[in-house]
Amino acid sequence: MAISTYAVAVGGNRRGRHGTPRAEVRAALALLGGTPSPIIDTPPLGPSIRRFANAVTVIASAEPPAALLARLKAVERAAGRRAGRRWGARVLDLDIVLWSGGRLATRPLTLPHPAFRTRAFVLRPLLAVAPGWRDPVTGLRVRHLHARLTRARPINRPRGTW
Repeated sequence: MAISTYAVAVGGNRRGRHGTPRAEVRAALALLGGTPSPIIDTPPLGPSIRRFANAVTVIASAEPPAALLARLKAVERAAGRRAGRRWGARVLDLDIVLWSGGRLATRPLTLPHPAFRTRAFVLRPLLAVAPGWRDPVTGLRVRHLHARLTRARPINRPRGTW
């Protein structure tokens, strides 16, 4: 069986059986193994009002992407995640962001994750553990995607308004 490498985003913003969101993320990282990033605190995306704890881990697995996704969803349920509002508060959220196999488009799973390039809460931890990983869609490395997302942009002002 071939071994694949995966980047898995780990986040949460509700207390669970391990305690705070940071403790839930730490427990998930320990369970998944691999090379974990530092945990960062980030503002919520969408309607939630609670701050998130976010991290990424890079794991090696013989599981195909669909099997890994099923295992990640089982870990979420075991941690207390319940179906609910999109982008709402959750104990744990696990997403496959990148896969060493490149691209995949199936009904339950699209790789790379379609939104990872626009999410600093994914790119910042990913930068800590896999800065050279190349996005199979754009061809850019994680460090370049992060720089593009976070660089300061000049303010466009009409001439003569300085």
